[in-house]
Amino acid sequence: MTKERRAEIARLIEQGEWLHVTGSRKNIMQTEFYDVVEELLHRDEVRELADFTHHRMTTRYQHCLNVSYYNYKLCRLFRLDADSAARAGLLHDLYHYDTARYSKTAPAIKHSHYHPQVALEAAEKLLEMNDCERDMIGNHMWPVTVPRPKYAETYIITFVDKYCAVIEYLLPQPARFGRYVRNRIYACRHRNTKTARS
Repeated sequence: MTKERRAEIARLIEQGEWLHVTGSRKNIMQTEFYDVVEELLHRDEVRELADFTHHRMTTRYQHCLNVSYYNYKLCRLFRLDADSAARAGLLHDLYHYDTARYSKTAPAIKHSHYHPQVALEAAEKLLEMNDCERDMIGNHMWPVTVPRPKYAETYIITFVDKYCAVIEYLLPQPARFGRYVRNRIYACRHRNTKTARS
């Protein structure tokens, strides 16, 4: 991509005319997916997610947008309820508190068990949901949480959520990840050398 193209995209993002998901350069505002979630994207409850860091490298808003988009694409590929998948993906982490603070103040209930129910309650206030959407939001942390998903779409969102967490963490810093891998390899070799000498 040329410098000029990058500058043009930056200008469009600033003007609110370009929206992307992590791992893609496509303007999702020009896709069918955007038509499904546009109204929700303009809700204050969803926009406020941009105020919270998520997975260390991104915002909760961007994470939810990523999950929503990739969930939509996969469910559409498998001829499942892609529209419900898009809405549930956007709302699956709809909670407005700092995860680190929660973990320190309420250790009795793990955040991974608590936040799906908080997100489900918040989502039910925003829109009328079907059973599939409720299941996706309430059980997106499976198998960490006990209830098994009832719908194929829910199994897909559990996979997509983890996939997005990985790409959000790794894509912004490939050099850092490379250093981490090299350091781990060096540490293993160094440890094996010491063991062999003993």
